[in-house]
Amino acid sequence: MGREAEFARLAQVLDGLERGRGAVVEITGEPGAGKTQLACGLAEQAARRGLPVIWARAPRSGEGPFRVFRDAAGPVSAAETSDQAAWCELIRRRAAGGVLVVDELHLADPASVELALRLVRSASAHSASARSAPTTPATPAPPVAAFVLVLAHRPRQSPPALLEALDLGVRTDAIVRVEAGPLDVAAVSALLDHWHRAAGAVAAGAEAVTDGTAAAVALHAASKGLPGYLRLLVAARFDTGLWPDRAGDDEDALLREAAPLLAELGELSGPARAAARAAAVLGGTFRPAEAARIAGLGARDGLAACAELVRADLVRPAGHGRHLAFRHPAVGQAVHADCELPFLLDAHRLALRIAVERGAPAPERARHAEHLVHTDGPTAARVLAEGAAETVTRAPALAARWLRLALDALPARGRGLRERPIWELAHCRALIASGRLTEARALAHHLLAESCPRAAGQAADESARLPPHLLPRAYAVCAAAERLLCRYEEAEAIARTGMALLPRPLPDVLSAEATELVYEYGLVHVLRGTHDRIRPLLREAARSRTEAGHAASTALDVLIAFCDVLSGDTARGAAEVARCAALVDALPDGVAGHTPDVLTLLGCAELYLERFPDARRHLLRGLDAATGGAQKHIRADQLLGLTMIDQWAGRLDEAERRATEAAELARAVGTPDVVTLATAMRAMTLVWSRGRRYAGHAVALAARAVDTTALGRGWWATSAISLLAHAQLIGGDPAGCLRTLLDGGGGPGLPEVQPAFRPSLLALMALAALAGGDLGHAERLLTDAEEDAGRLALPLQWACVHRAGAQLRSARGDHAGALELFERAAEGFRTGGLPVQHAWTLIAAAPVAAAVRGPAAALDLLARAEALARPCGAVLAVEEATRVRDRLAAGPERAGLPATGHGSADLHSALSEREREVSELAATGLRSRQIAERLFLSHRTVDSHLGSAYRKLGVSSRTALARALGPARP
Repeated sequence: MGREAEFARLAQVLDGLERGRGAVVEITGEPGAGKTQLACGLAEQAARRGLPVIWARAPRSGEGPFRVFRDAAGPVSAAETSDQAAWCELIRRRAAGGVLVVDELHLADPASVELALRLVRSASAHSASARSAPTTPATPAPPVAAFVLVLAHRPRQSPPALLEALDLGVRTDAIVRVEAGPLDVAAVSALLDHWHRAAGAVAAGAEAVTDGTAAAVALHAASKGLPGYLRLLVAARFDTGLWPDRAGDDEDALLREAAPLLAELGELSGPARAAARAAAVLGGTFRPAEAARIAGLGARDGLAACAELVRADLVRPAGHGRHLAFRHPAVGQAVHADCELPFLLDAHRLALRIAVERGAPAPERARHAEHLVHTDGPTAARVLAEGAAETVTRAPALAARWLRLALDALPARGRGLRERPIWELAHCRALIASGRLTEARALAHHLLAESCPRAAGQAADESARLPPHLLPRAYAVCAAAERLLCRYEEAEAIARTGMALLPRPLPDVLSAEATELVYEYGLVHVLRGTHDRIRPLLREAARSRTEAGHAASTALDVLIAFCDVLSGDTARGAAEVARCAALVDALPDGVAGHTPDVLTLLGCAELYLERFPDARRHLLRGLDAATGGAQKHIRADQLLGLTMIDQWAGRLDEAERRATEAAELARAVGTPDVVTLATAMRAMTLVWSRGRRYAGHAVALAARAVDTTALGRGWWATSAISLLAHAQLIGGDPAGCLRTLLDGGGGPGLPEVQPAFRPSLLALMALAALAGGDLGHAERLLTDAEEDAGRLALPLQWACVHRAGAQLRSARGDHAGALELFERAAEGFRTGGLPVQHAWTLIAAAPVAAAVRGPAAALDLLARAEALARPCGAVLAVEEATRVRDRLAAGPERAGLPATGHGSADLHSALSEREREVSELAATGLRSRQIAERLFLSHRTVDSHLGSAYRKLGVSSRTALARALGPARP
């Protein structure tokens, strides 16, 4: 998989052999790149063609010359074994007319290398003579039959003479070089799927990592695209959150898969093997002197052993200062897994002592303490807790592991009781950051339960109770777990209970724990859609000084600014967001990474304020801080914000990719509301990128997602519902669009919709009402939209309102006024950097332009729209431009109607009996509820049949429906 080009080149070589032309093929690449697999593939192709195949492989042990070719040569006499020319002639005769594969040539003895070079020269000369000979039937056959010589080797370990000869052959076209490079992500994904379906140990490991594109991307990056390392990682049950400190937790499977690698290690000298084990204990990059000390070698012997490891390409120079590292982290982890337990205990204890002497950072010390918790309990536990505190941002899964080990190492009584509650809460935070929300919630509830007053007669375990000053943090952690699991009512109740512990009014100086609780309380209200209730409390907290530091104070300011923008207070919010952006930009990456949700809130506030470049910059910075297994829930939020920006900016492929990844992450951590919104965003993106034929499928996809969300659940639900309404209107179901927005937005006026987006959604409802033929309702909705847009003063919201107003004026017959509003809307979308919406507006304006300025003006608008839409991949806009152009070409009487390409009788017959019955009644002017009563159907069933008829007939209003049915109507 992923080697199609390489195998095509090898097939060409075999084609030449069948025509009597020999060749030399060099297969080169990194260890684990699949060189042997390519050679096997070539051998299989040759065997299927009936060509003989001989294998020669360099043995890892043995003495005497020509060891590589002994099996290939077959029985030879004693006289022949010492004569290189005789060996060469013998091998040529044995390989004649077939394929000779020499694998692992970099391990060959000098005599075998010389023989290989002689064979290269012989085969190259034969190939050159065959190419220069005339291709006529009278051409005599060469004196010796041609053959294909395949040499597979690792360049780093091959002797210089061999490399020089092969390079010269490649430059002169005498040698075909096939390089086994890294696989791309698509090939890795296909390979994982293949292993998952296949039987065997690797497939069992693959089951846990083939759950989506994100897993394939992570494994591709970790393996560097090399299939050998990919197999090791999959066998170990790769865990993104632990990488690169650990490949996974299945060491037995890792050892089974690493058997060839461990055999390679077994061929080293005793000191080199000891140095390799010591290097595996040190992990990452290591100093040769420290490896020698742990291996029990002197300085000179230790350096010699490390030099042997470099020659064997097990370790390589890394960075500056003469440090070394295993050629791939999985190699070191396989070596570590192969070490005996007594050695590991002593080696890690010594490595920890060395790290302390050197003043190594806490995470490096914790890697050694992890192996000592059962022997050096409390001491190792404190080292682990220190390491977890420093690594929780980058690798929260590793931090959670270390904290669990530290807690288990503490005694039940006596020393360590003061640290336990602090470590328990830190463990909860690490679990949340690594996406293990259910586990974090259970632990947080347990901590709070143990700290509650006991009923009469129940004994209290004082060691399990949290100190009073930590209770606000415990409530904050518990509320965060509930919030991220989309249990907003529970989260709000828990946070409110914790807030009751704080004095009111708030003190002049807030503790770090109290600041954390206030911040979490605010986040809960934001996601519940009740942010207006929390704004006074947040402002009160902002006036206090916090002991949590500058980063926490900045986070509180960002939350307040976000609430201002979300509430529609754009005048105050715009100034506050600008001030907060300056504060956040001044934070170093390490500090900003501790609060990646702040970057998300800031980016989304800027998105609502239509400051797209700033929003994209902050969301991308937050995404960088939440890489790997860190902050999966926050990463999903950031991806959703970027999806929206990319969709508006016309980067539709990127938007679909981000929405898919966000949904995968949300499913992994168990946040259903995020899955809903990501699915709805992807559906809307696909409508634009795949066209009207996909609209029905996209509407169904979005509808299924929204069906899983209880209406009125706050920000996530209303955002997803608005996307479903957009898809419904584009798909020809205006009644469904209206119903969705009314149900999901809290009724007329959309009180539960974010004010920052309300004007555009009211404008969308106006268009849906207009499509349903209710001009009066459309005008009332548009008036409300204009009032809201005036309060917000956001250009893109005004552009949406202007576009809806233009269509309403056009329906009233005011084409000149409509064209003016279309132009204002188009200019708003152009300056805002929304090419797809700009194109959609130009297309909608084309019929009006034809009526006011003539057909040429309309065609110019359509050409401009297509020029905008095509680079974005907006198929829907291109299709619509084509339809409008066809309608304009059909004449003025058809200018306002969709081009159908069929007569009205054909259209009538395209409908089902029930769709035809509903459509005919709708065309007479009856409303859906009246039709439902007449046909004894439900209101929803009528709307469903009507929407299906709209899509089949290519219309979007009842007036157009009546015209499309034409004389076929009774």
